[in-house]
Amino acid sequence: MTGVETRSVARDSLFLLADIRIEQGAEVHRVRVRNLSDGGMMGEGHLRVQRGHRVSVELRNIGAVGGTVAWVQDNRFGVAFDEEVDSQKARRPLQAAEDPAAAIIQPSRAHRAPRPPEPSQLRKI
Repeated sequence: MTGVETRSVARDSLFLLADIRIEQGAEVHRVRVRNLSDGGMMGEGHLRVQRGHRVSVELRNIGAVGGTVAWVQDNRFGVAFDEEVDSQKARRPLQAAEDPAAAIIQPSRAHRAPRPPEPSQLRKI
């Protein structure tokens, strides 16, 4: 791979688990989703897929999404989805369907840098 970014679609780097089933197979495999965009994903796991395989991926808060394996490298692979999804839904916590209060998402500030200090509070050395 080169250092030049050639993709036109923004991707989210994340870590979540998904279930994937290769078409014509009954076995379901648990894989790690490393990157996710509205049009596809990069997965990692110990399953034998080849470029061109049809798959069904069960994504959290989205459901089953059909797609085609676009590339394979070692234990990582790319899937191009048949239809675009709202990839931001997969980042949200699992929601109880009957609880309307669960639909309210509070922003997390746990992983953000602290605010810079006020200039009036700085000392000159």
